[in-house]
Amino acid sequence: MPSILNADLHCHSVVSDGTLTPEELAARAAANGVELWALTDHDEIGGQHRAAAAARAHGMKYLTGTEISVTFAGETVHIVGLGFDPDDPRMRQGLQATRGGRGQRAQEMSAQLAKVGIAGAYKGALRFVGNPELISRTHFARFLVESGICKDTSEVFRKYLTEGKPGYVPHRWASLRDAVAWITQGGGVAVIAHPARYRFTANEEYALFTEFKAHGGQAVEVVTGSHTPAEYVKYAATAREFGLAASRGSDFHSPDESHADLGSLPYLPGELTPVWELVADRIQ
Repeated sequence: MPSILNADLHCHSVVSDGTLTPEELAARAAANGVELWALTDHDEIGGQHRAAAAARAHGMKYLTGTEISVTFAGETVHIVGLGFDPDDPRMRQGLQATRGGRGQRAQEMSAQLAKVGIAGAYKGALRFVGNPELISRTHFARFLVESGICKDTSEVFRKYLTEGKPGYVPHRWASLRDAVAWITQGGGVAVIAHPARYRFTANEEYALFTEFKAHGGQAVEVVTGSHTPAEYVKYAATAREFGLAASRGSDFHSPDESHADLGSLPYLPGELTPVWELVADRIQ
């Protein structure tokens, strides 16, 4: 496929914490001119066959995808997998184990919010959940907005759901090594998602990229909905420094909440190797 391509390789459906079905996302992506698409639900691949079929129906090329939550240096880091076999048992078992801690974490978040006068948050958050195994902070945020406690989800995270705030409960996710292994053993490529979002020192970020590459990771998101133009430049340089391919994705969750719409971002810088060149044989 050409290097200059409207590829959107990062978005979420109701199978995790998005608000649209895989079919609705495919229609929106196609309407916005996306040529190569991937659905990357959090720690879940249950929507992959639906997404691939919907992409074909709209004339789009498709790559399988997921976004795996990883703990690294005390931070939650996200690793996107692209082009893997969605029926690989190691991937399925690994993601199931990772999802397992979300329910208990959600109950603890609800209890913490109740202490500051917000009752019924767990039950309220469940109304926004397509898949109860994947209840997350985003679902709590939507409940708090609906309840009138905050005006938007950004305010919820700022006041209640980040470290040091009343509703924050940490969760230990998969290891970086495991996440990269699940992806690569299934024939896919591992990608560090939106690296500018992590609160790492320069040394910690260097360690993340070094270990990621040592475990077999091959790409980084350069152009993504949460990066600024200056960060596109910074992580293009990081991709060159570490010999990584570059990915592009909106991180779209919802028409009402997302920074960037599907297919709306600038193209990848021309001097980088697009991630889809590494998985050309896996494009459907």
